[in-house]
Amino acid sequence: MKRGQHDQASRRLIEAEGYLELDMAEQALAVLDSTSWDAEFQFPAHFLRGLVLRDLERHVEAVDALEAAHRARPDDANVLLALGWCLKRANQLPRAIQALERASQAEPDVALVHYNLACYHALAGECQTAIDGLKRALELEPDLRRLVPDESDFDPVRNDPRFRRLLEGGGSVA
Repeated sequence: MKRGQHDQASRRLIEAEGYLELDMAEQALAVLDSTSWDAEFQFPAHFLRGLVLRDLERHVEAVDALEAAHRARPDDANVLLALGWCLKRANQLPRAIQALERASQAEPDVALVHYNLACYHALAGECQTAIDGLKRALELEPDLRRLVPDESDFDPVRNDPRFRRLLEGGGSVA
Protein backbone atom coordinates (compact mmCIF):
# COMPACT_ATOMS: atom_id res chain seq x y z
CA MET A 1 0.00 0.00 0.00
CA LYS A 2 1.33 3.40 -0.90
CA ARG A 3 1.93 5.95 1.84
CA GLY A 4 -0.93 8.21 0.68
CA GLN A 5 -3.40 5.32 0.60
CA HIS A 6 -2.23 4.20 4.04
CA ASP A 7 -2.73 7.69 5.46
CA GLN A 8 -6.18 7.96 3.88
CA ALA A 9 -7.26 4.61 5.32
CA SER A 10 -5.98 5.66 8.75
CA ARG A 11 -7.93 8.91 8.53
CA ARG A 12 -11.09 7.06 7.50
CA LEU A 13 -10.83 4.76 10.54
CA ILE A 14 -10.34 7.77 12.82
CA GLU A 15 -13.30 9.49 11.18
CA ALA A 16 -15.53 6.44 11.67
CA GLU A 17 -14.40 6.11 15.31
CA GLY A 18 -15.18 9.77 15.85
CA TYR A 19 -18.69 9.40 14.49
CA LEU A 20 -19.24 6.38 16.74
CA GLU A 21 -18.03 8.30 19.80
CA LEU A 22 -20.49 11.07 18.91
CA ASP A 23 -23.35 8.53 18.72
CA MET A 24 -23.53 8.99 14.96
CA ALA A 25 -23.40 5.30 14.08
CA GLU A 26 -25.08 5.68 10.69
CA GLN A 27 -22.39 8.12 9.60
CA ALA A 28 -19.67 5.83 10.95
CA LEU A 29 -21.12 2.94 8.95
CA ALA A 30 -21.25 5.06 5.82
CA VAL A 31 -17.55 5.87 6.19
CA LEU A 32 -16.67 2.21 6.75
CA ASP A 33 -18.78 1.10 3.77
CA SER A 34 -17.32 3.71 1.44
CA THR A 35 -13.72 2.71 2.06
CA SER A 36 -11.75 -0.13 0.54
CA TRP A 37 -9.67 -1.76 3.28
CA ASP A 38 -6.44 -3.56 2.45
CA ALA A 39 -5.06 -6.39 4.60
CA GLU A 40 -3.40 -4.08 7.12
CA PHE A 41 -6.74 -2.48 8.00
CA GLN A 42 -8.99 -5.54 7.86
CA PHE A 43 -8.98 -6.18 11.60
CA PRO A 44 -9.71 -2.63 12.80
CA ALA A 45 -12.28 -2.11 10.05
CA HIS A 46 -14.15 -5.34 10.89
CA PHE A 47 -13.99 -4.69 14.62
CA LEU A 48 -15.19 -1.10 14.28
CA ARG A 49 -17.94 -2.20 11.88
CA GLY A 50 -19.08 -4.74 14.48
CA LEU A 51 -19.19 -2.07 17.17
CA VAL A 52 -21.12 0.29 14.91
CA LEU A 53 -23.65 -2.40 13.97
CA ARG A 54 -23.98 -3.30 17.66
CA ASP A 55 -24.85 0.33 18.42
CA LEU A 56 -27.42 0.23 15.62
CA GLU A 57 -28.87 -2.93 17.21
CA ARG A 58 -28.19 -4.90 14.03
CA HIS A 59 -26.81 -7.77 16.08
CA VAL A 60 -26.76 -10.50 13.43
CA GLU A 61 -24.76 -8.29 11.07
CA ALA A 62 -22.53 -7.26 13.96
CA VAL A 63 -21.81 -10.93 14.65
CA ASP A 64 -20.58 -11.37 11.08
CA ALA A 65 -18.21 -8.40 11.33
CA LEU A 66 -16.98 -9.39 14.78
CA GLU A 67 -16.38 -12.98 13.67
CA ALA A 68 -14.20 -11.62 10.86
CA ALA A 69 -12.26 -9.58 13.42
CA HIS A 70 -12.03 -12.66 15.67
CA ARG A 71 -10.51 -14.71 12.84
CA ALA A 72 -7.78 -12.07 12.54
CA ARG A 73 -7.15 -11.93 16.32
CA PRO A 74 -8.57 -15.04 18.00
CA ASP A 75 -7.44 -14.12 21.51
CA ASP A 76 -8.56 -10.50 21.56
CA ALA A 77 -10.78 -10.24 24.64
CA ASN A 78 -12.41 -7.01 23.44
CA VAL A 79 -13.53 -8.68 20.22
CA LEU A 80 -14.77 -11.74 22.11
CA LEU A 81 -16.67 -9.59 24.61
CA ALA A 82 -18.40 -7.64 21.85
CA LEU A 83 -19.05 -10.86 19.92
CA GLY A 84 -20.60 -12.54 22.96
CA TRP A 85 -22.74 -9.49 23.65
CA CYS A 86 -24.12 -9.54 20.10
CA LEU A 87 -24.55 -13.32 20.00
CA LYS A 88 -26.71 -13.14 23.13
CA ARG A 89 -28.92 -10.53 21.51
CA ALA A 90 -29.04 -12.59 18.32
CA ASN A 91 -30.55 -15.42 20.42
CA GLN A 92 -27.40 -17.53 20.25
CA LEU A 93 -26.77 -17.91 23.97
CA PRO A 94 -24.58 -21.06 23.81
CA ARG A 95 -22.25 -19.35 21.32
CA ALA A 96 -22.25 -16.20 23.45
CA ILE A 97 -21.13 -18.24 26.43
CA GLN A 98 -18.38 -19.87 24.35
CA ALA A 99 -17.12 -16.47 23.19
CA LEU A 100 -16.96 -15.11 26.72
CA GLU A 101 -15.32 -18.26 28.05
CA ARG A 102 -12.58 -17.74 25.44
CA ALA A 103 -12.34 -14.10 26.50
CA SER A 104 -11.95 -15.10 30.15
CA GLN A 105 -9.15 -17.48 29.18
CA ALA A 106 -7.40 -14.79 27.13
CA GLU A 107 -7.83 -12.08 29.80
CA PRO A 108 -8.67 -13.73 33.14
CA ASP A 109 -8.65 -10.47 35.11
CA VAL A 110 -11.27 -8.48 33.18
CA ALA A 111 -14.24 -8.07 35.51
CA LEU A 112 -16.71 -7.17 32.76
CA VAL A 113 -16.03 -10.46 30.97
CA HIS A 114 -16.80 -12.41 34.15
CA TYR A 115 -19.87 -10.29 34.87
CA ASN A 116 -21.36 -10.83 31.42
CA LEU A 117 -20.46 -14.50 31.48
CA ALA A 118 -22.27 -14.81 34.83
CA CYS A 119 -25.32 -13.15 33.26
CA TYR A 120 -25.31 -15.59 30.36
CA HIS A 121 -24.87 -18.62 32.61
CA ALA A 122 -27.80 -17.37 34.70
CA LEU A 123 -29.95 -17.12 31.57
CA ALA A 124 -28.89 -20.66 30.65
CA GLY A 125 -30.05 -21.88 34.06
CA GLU A 126 -26.51 -22.71 35.21
CA CYS A 127 -26.93 -21.28 38.69
CA GLN A 128 -23.68 -22.27 40.41
CA THR A 129 -21.58 -21.32 37.39
CA ALA A 130 -23.36 -17.95 37.25
CA ILE A 131 -22.74 -17.35 40.95
CA ASP A 132 -19.08 -18.34 40.68
CA GLY A 133 -18.63 -15.98 37.72
CA LEU A 134 -20.35 -13.12 39.48
CA LYS A 135 -18.22 -13.72 42.57
CA ARG A 136 -15.08 -13.47 40.44
CA ALA A 137 -16.34 -10.29 38.74
CA LEU A 138 -17.06 -8.69 42.10
CA GLU A 139 -13.64 -9.68 43.43
CA LEU A 140 -12.05 -7.91 40.46
CA GLU A 141 -14.34 -4.89 40.49
CA PRO A 142 -16.57 -4.50 43.56
CA ASP A 143 -18.41 -1.52 42.03
CA LEU A 144 -20.17 -3.93 39.64
CA ARG A 145 -22.33 -4.95 42.62
CA ARG A 146 -24.46 -1.85 42.04
CA LEU A 147 -25.54 -3.21 38.63
CA VAL A 148 -26.86 -6.53 39.91
CA PRO A 149 -30.23 -5.41 41.34
CA ASP A 150 -31.37 -4.02 37.98
CA GLU A 151 -29.81 -6.76 35.84
CA SER A 152 -32.71 -8.84 34.52
CA ASP A 153 -30.31 -11.51 33.25
CA PHE A 154 -29.92 -12.61 36.89
CA ASP A 155 -33.68 -13.11 37.38
CA PRO A 156 -33.45 -16.91 36.84
CA VAL A 157 -31.05 -17.22 39.81
CA ARG A 158 -32.08 -14.26 41.93
CA ASN A 159 -34.03 -16.34 44.45
CA ASP A 160 -31.29 -18.92 44.93
CA PRO A 161 -29.98 -18.68 48.52
CA ARG A 162 -26.38 -18.89 47.28
CA PHE A 163 -26.96 -15.89 45.02
CA ARG A 164 -28.54 -13.90 47.84
CA ARG A 165 -25.64 -14.76 50.18
CA LEU A 166 -23.13 -13.54 47.59
CA LEU A 167 -24.93 -10.21 47.28
CA GLU A 168 -25.19 -9.86 51.03
CA GLY A 169 -21.44 -10.40 51.22
CA GLY A 170 -21.86 -13.48 53.35
CA GLY A 171 -18.73 -15.48 52.58
CA SER A 172 -19.16 -18.88 50.95
CA VAL A 173 -21.72 -19.35 48.20
CA ALA A 174 -21.32 -23.13 47.88
